[in-house]
Parts: sequence; C-alpha cells; structure tokens
Amino acid sequence: MKENKDRVIIASDVNERDGIGIEIYRNDELIAEIFRDDTEKTRKTRIFKENISLELIEECIQTIKKEIPWEFIKYDETD
Repeated sequence: MKENKDRVIIASDVNERDGIGIEIYRNDELIAEIFRDDTEKTRKTRIFKENISLELIEECIQTIKKEIPWEFIKYDETD
C-alpha cells in the first residue's frame, strides 16, 4: 500500500516576485500555494488542482498564519 505523502514547504522567492509563502502538497502533488509578496504588499493564493475542500483551504490559511510572519518587510526607499 502506498503511503500518503502530504506536506507543507515554506519557500521564499526573490526572482519574479519578492516574498515568502507555503506550498501545499498532497500525495507528492503541488495543489496550492499561499504567498506573501513584500513588494506588492499582497497575499495571494494559487490553486493547482480542482475541487479542493474548504476544510483544506482553511487549514492552509491557518498554516501560513502560524508559520509566516504576517507583516510585510518594509524596504528602505533609498536602497
């Protein structure tokens, strides 16, 4: 029997966007991402799989609130 491989990965990105977020995997398949963009001062979700339960989305939101600081990074405008 195949073992269920659910996991959450904390990942930062400084290439096309600048911030940090979580990637949610279910059975080794990326199903969702929640990202805090420090440049745009936004928090966004991308869903990669259809028909994700509301319970899973709520769990993902709780995970990002627990694992990632809520405040945006403030950049000095003279940088």
